[in-house]
Amino acid sequence: MKPPFARPVNTATGEIEPTRKPRAFSPEAVAVPDEIEVLSDDTVTLDAEVAEPPRLMRWPGRIAWMAGGLLVSLALGLAAKRLVSELFAAQPWLGWVAVALVVVLVMALIAIVIREVASLMRLKALDRLRAEAVRVIETDDVRKGRAIATELLGIYARRADLARARDELEANGRQVFDGAEHVRLSERLLMAPLDARARALTAASARRVALVTTVSPRALVDIAFVVFESVGLGGDIARLYGARPGVIGTWRLVGAILAHLAVTGGLVLTDGVVEQLLGQGLAAKLSARLGEGVVNGLMTVRVGIAAMRVVRPLPFVAVRQPMVKDFIPELGNVLGETR
Repeated sequence: MKPPFARPVNTATGEIEPTRKPRAFSPEAVAVPDEIEVLSDDTVTLDAEVAEPPRLMRWPGRIAWMAGGLLVSLALGLAAKRLVSELFAAQPWLGWVAVALVVVLVMALIAIVIREVASLMRLKALDRLRAEAVRVIETDDVRKGRAIATELLGIYARRADLARARDELEANGRQVFDGAEHVRLSERLLMAPLDARARALTAASARRVALVTTVSPRALVDIAFVVFESVGLGGDIARLYGARPGVIGTWRLVGAILAHLAVTGGLVLTDGVVEQLLGQGLAAKLSARLGEGVVNGLMTVRVGIAAMRVVRPLPFVAVRQPMVKDFIPELGNVLGETR
């Protein structure tokens, strides 16, 4: 029995057409270009200016603050000593109560100092990790890329919401032999869920600012609420990425966000942006309060994006960075409800 073969058949006559012999192929006839053009249109811009946190004050300012703090501490200690001595002279049991309160106060202050130092160390760790990730993207060092992924797993080891992402990173990381790909894989698995929540926090804060600005009768209330929301938004985003800043850490974080906004430029609100927000031709009919709501809401969005870029432990490489225009529909819905 002969094996079956596929033969070309003429559909009009039903006859089997003769098979065509294969044509010869000469590799010398193919023109190979000297340079191969890259088909990808993605360009990666790493944030070298935000990899290193800005210095909020120079050494003279630090010395002045340290000297002032020591003087205040000595004055408070001397006042406490006099108070305890006077209480012992009046009633011994009041003196012992004062001693116990002083001990409790000192222990609380020590705990606060430890917490502030730990928060500053966490912020510095995130800054260092982001700077190392930028270098790994440029040098493609496999060992350092794997170390970055391992350190990120340690930072988010107690996060229940990232348990599945950690498992996927550990499973897929064994099959990666490229340093830059370790960073991209960590960003896609660990940073993408956190980025989505940070965008949600930014959108909610921008909606509140736009709404309060629109209905508030006083400009002072607008300014106070915008500052309050901006500081709170920066702290929430920092805690989301694992920084957990304290009082000094929040001050440093606010300074870094303001420095980043100064580097990247301020917000320019044109009539085209307002028309895109509320519809063609409606921008000319906006009231002053609605315009202020738009400006303050978009500025809050800028603060949220700057906070993400400052506290995020990895630069935006594999994941798209959020833009101001992404939040325009959210503000449009809020301002549409106020009309």
